[in-house]
Amino acid sequence: MSREEVFTKVKAIIVKHFDIAEDKVTEDVSIQEDLGADSISIMEFVLELEEEFGTEISDEDAEKIQTVGAAVNYIADHK
Repeated sequence: MSREEVFTKVKAIIVKHFDIAEDKVTEDVSIQEDLGADSISIMEFVLELEEEFGTEISDEDAEKIQTVGAAVNYIADHK
């Protein structure tokens, strides 16, 4: 799976989960600051990523995922 395909899937999860317009989702978007995610929303988002990509993200790694780009990089690097 290419990085662009990963981004497309991550973007779709964000649009659905955070109810944001697709054109507003860029790699620079901060999950906490720009999307207003609290710890529960972040945990749910990480669970959705795990389910979508069939991977496990440790709590320690999840804490490092601060932006959309970081989520894409993590998935791309661990697939």
